[in-house]
Amino acid sequence: TLEESRQAMVAKIGENIQVRRVEARGGAGKVIGPYVHLGKIGVLVELEGGNEELATDIAMHVAAMNPAYATPEEVPEAELAKEREILLAQVADSGKPPEIMEKMVEGRLRKRLEEICLVSQLFVKTNDKTVGKLVEEAGAKMIGFTRIVVGEGIEKKEDDFAAEVAKMAAGS
Repeated sequence: TLEESRQAMVAKIGENIQVRRVEARGGAGKVIGPYVHLGKIGVLVELEGGNEELATDIAMHVAAMNPAYATPEEVPEAELAKEREILLAQVADSGKPPEIMEKMVEGRLRKRLEEICLVSQLFVKTNDKTVGKLVEEAGAKMIGFTRIVVGEGIEKKEDDFAAEVAKMAAGS
């Protein structure tokens, strides 16, 4: 079990280890590709079809490029609306007709989706085709990915050294 593995590592290393996040992927007919970069970034990529080598290569890409979403369909509607609003405000004073401004916004929104979605990014190992095209050529379908970074989400205590010195000086 996970707890037994954790206890064995604590006994071996002599450091307390806490598991803060666990993510499961896979199932019947799914291919999982794992990749760990320098012991700091762990990625699991899940495909329907394809092979483990392809999934592992894509996991390496995810570790390097850090896409926010696997596919454009995963992007929340609220985020798209907010982005559209920002882009509309940017082109509002361009003096162009409304239909042209709408096309400008849609083009910029499409470009933004290409940046944040895994399937539309250029594959980092070859730089000649997108990850989506690579997956499609292998007869697979992108299901999703999980990317975990060591220490991610831990809030660090911020000390105000000047306030601490002033407090100590006032106390003596």
